Amino acid sequence: MNSETSVRGDQDAATHAAREVIELLEVLWSRGRDIAPTAPVSSSQLRVLYVLDGAQGINLRTLGEFLGSAPSSVSRMCDRLHALGFIERSLSSASRRELELRLSSRGENYLNELRARRESALLDAISTMRPAERTALVKGLSGFRRAVEDTAPGRPGAPDDAVESA
Repeated sequence: MNSETSVRGDQDAATHAAREVIELLEVLWSRGRDIAPTAPVSSSQLRVLYVLDGAQGINLRTLGEFLGSAPSSVSRMCDRLHALGFIERSLSSASRRELELRLSSRGENYLNELRARRESALLDAISTMRPAERTALVKGLSGFRRAVEDTAPGRPGAPDDAVESA
């Protein structure tokens, strides 16, 4: 087997394993939703909250680029999240025609509680792993996260197929 075939085989195996883990996490999150529902926030709105948690003070256009969504869709999601008290909108210090978006304290509390429930569910599974497996998991997931962040649209260094702003 040549080196190119070996690399492709490794990539295919990693892709398959990552897909399986993502599917398991979806099942795990669904179980958690039955115990402690994420409502009133949809999965799309939750993505907005995650982006705002990492990029406080961004405008709608930039948020749309991060999400790969149309400005009108992003605006409607933000309207709903604002009505729930999960985000705050304020005039931009850079431009009077733009709004800056931030998580409200209620939005921050919501994300903290959701993350705590999810981490508890993950801890149940991870605590049964051997120490060497946990170390490998941390290393592998850290590399996976970097790779995803490096190729995400709207990020510095992202491929040229990133979503254009409106």
